[in-house]
Amino acid sequence: MFKFGGAAHPAKRPYREEGGGWFRRLLRRIAIPRQWLIAYVVLIVIPAAVILYGYYERSSTILKNEVMRTMQLTLEQAGSNLSYRLEHIEEISDAAFMNNKLHEYLSVSDTDQLIATQLEVIEDLRNLVESVQSNSDVFRVRLFVDKSKIYAGEKVNFFSLDSLMNDPWYNDIIAGNGGIVWSGIYEQSYLEAGNVDVLSAARMLRDPNHYDQISGVMMIDVKEKMVSDLLSTLEFSSGTQVYLVDSEGTIIDHPDRARVGTRIDEEMVKRLNASKDSGGHAFRLSNNSDEVMFTTVSPTNWKLVAQSNGGQLSPQAVKMTQRSSITSLLEYFALFTLLPFVLLAIIVRGMSQRVRKVINVIRREGTADSLDELTVLSNSDFLALERSVDHLILRVRTLVEEKYLAEIHEREAQLQALQAQINPHFLYNTLDMINWNAIGKGAKDISQMIDSLAKYFRLSLNKGKSIVSVEDEVKLAEVYLNIQQNRFPNTFDFRIEVEPPIANCQIPKLILQPIVENALLHGIRKMRNKRGLITILVMEEDGDLIIAISDNGIGMEEERARQLLRAAPLPEEKTDSSGSSYGLFNVNERIKLYAGDMYGLAIDSQPGMGTTVTIRLRSEYPPDLSQ
Repeated sequence: MFKFGGAAHPAKRPYREEGGGWFRRLLRRIAIPRQWLIAYVVLIVIPAAVILYGYYERSSTILKNEVMRTMQLTLEQAGSNLSYRLEHIEEISDAAFMNNKLHEYLSVSDTDQLIATQLEVIEDLRNLVESVQSNSDVFRVRLFVDKSKIYAGEKVNFFSLDSLMNDPWYNDIIAGNGGIVWSGIYEQSYLEAGNVDVLSAARMLRDPNHYDQISGVMMIDVKEKMVSDLLSTLEFSSGTQVYLVDSEGTIIDHPDRARVGTRIDEEMVKRLNASKDSGGHAFRLSNNSDEVMFTTVSPTNWKLVAQSNGGQLSPQAVKMTQRSSITSLLEYFALFTLLPFVLLAIIVRGMSQRVRKVINVIRREGTADSLDELTVLSNSDFLALERSVDHLILRVRTLVEEKYLAEIHEREAQLQALQAQINPHFLYNTLDMINWNAIGKGAKDISQMIDSLAKYFRLSLNKGKSIVSVEDEVKLAEVYLNIQQNRFPNTFDFRIEVEPPIANCQIPKLILQPIVENALLHGIRKMRNKRGLITILVMEEDGDLIIAISDNGIGMEEERARQLLRAAPLPEEKTDSSGSSYGLFNVNERIKLYAGDMYGLAIDSQPGMGTTVTIRLRSEYPPDLSQ
C-alpha cells in the first residue's frame, strides 16, 4: 500500500521555521509527494497553459473572421439591393426607349408639323412620361428635344437639347450611342420641387428618319434618398464610412456631402478595379491601418465601399470577442490547474481507505465466490481491486447478455401476439362480400381488383409462416403486378417464367414483391412515352436458386446501384420499406441472415438500359420433395 508523509515530530524537522516553511507544511498536510507535484506541473500545468493560449489565439482569430464575414455579407446584400433597384430603372428606360411613337414624335426632320399636331404630340408624350413616373423609384422623366419643337421650353418634362450640351456628362451620353449612361449624384433644380439631389439614367435618342442625327436625350431621375436609405440600413462601427465610388475613383455618394465629387487615392482605385466579379472583397491599405470592404454594383460597375478609420470595421465586436476569450481562458486555466490540484490532494489522502472499501463492497454485493479466496496483502490493494473488478465485469457482462436475449424473446412474443390478433378469415369474408356486391352491380373492374387484393393478402399472410414456396412468392408478385396494371393501365407488361421442378423450393416470404415494386415505381414509371416490361425468371444453377427481376426502365449509374445495397442508407433514401434503398437493403439483409453472407442481391444497371436485380439463395425443398 502506498504511504504518504504526514505530520512529523517537530524535533525531527528543524527547517520548518525557515523561509518557505509554510508551503512545506501545506504539502505535508495534503500528503502529496514532491515527485507527484513535479509531474503535475510538467504534465498538466504547462501543457494546459500552452494549449489554452493557443486556443485563445485561434478562437480570437476565428471569431474576428466570423464578424468580418458577417459584415461582408451585409455589405454584399446592400450592394445586391442597390443593383436590383438600378436594374429596375434600366428596365423602365428600355421599355420607354422601345416605344416607336417616342422616336417618331422627336424626329428632327419633321419640323413643319402644325401647331395642332404638336399639341397632340405633347399629350401623347405626357401620357408616356406619366406612365414612367408612376413607378415609385422614378422621381422625374426629362426629355431633351430639338429646340424647333414648341414644347422644348416646357421645362417640366421637356427641355431644349441645347441646355444639356454644357453638362459634364453630355459627351458620355453621346458616346454611349443609345446605351444607358449613369450620372453621379448631383443637385437639380425643378420648378415645383426646388433643388433635389438625384442621379440619372440617361440615353441618346436618334432620328429614325435620319439615323445620323440626334433627336433628343431621355433622362430618368432617381432621388439620392433611394441610395442613402439603402446604405443607412448598414450597421457598422462609428468609425466606418460607407460610400459609392465609380470606376474612375470619383465618389458618387458619401455621408459627408462635401466629399461627393472628390477622388479617392490611386491605390484604392487600383485595388477596387482589380476585381472583375460582383462578389465581395476585402483588403488593407498599405500606407495605413485602414481596412476596406467592397462589392460591385452590377449595372454601373460602381463600388460600394466600407472603409474603417482604425483598422477594425467592428472594434466593439472584436473587443467583446477578446473579452469573452480572456474570460474563457481564465476559466479553463482554473479548471485544468486548480481543480485537478485539489482533487489530487483529496484523492491521494484517502486512496488506501477507499480501495479497501471498494474491495469489501464487491465481496459483499455478489461477485463470484472465488473473490472470497483473494488474499489481500498490505501492498497489493490495487492488484486485488483489479482482480475483483475483472470478476465483476465478467459477471455483469453475462447478466447483460442474458437480459438482452430475454428482451429479444419478449419482443418476438409480443409481435406474434399482435399478429395473432388479426383474424384473416374476417378479412377474407369481408373482401368476398364486397366482391359479390361488385359483381351484382356489374362493376367487373372493381370485382377484379378486390379479387386480386384478396389473393394478395392470402398469399402475403400465408397463415403466419415466414417461409413459403417459390410458386406462392411468384404468385404474390403476379397479383401485385395485376393490381398495378389496373392502377396504371397501358403503361407496362410483365412476363414470368418459372422452371417447374423448382416451384416447390422454399424461400423467405416477401423478398420478391419489394424488388418488383422498386422496378415499377423507380424504373418504369419514370420513363416518358414508353411502355415498360418487367420480366421475372426463376431457375436453378449449381445447386443455388436464381431469381432475376429485369425491367427496361431508366436504369441508374453504377455508383448508385452499389449504394442501394450498402449497410447504411442515407436518411433521404428511407422513404418506405420496399420501393427504395431501404427496401432493397432490407431484402438483402434478410437473405444473408437466412442463407449466409455468400448469398443475397446483385444489381446490374446502366442509365437508359434498364435494371436487373438477381436474387441468389440455397435451393431448399420440403423433406418429401427434396431431390
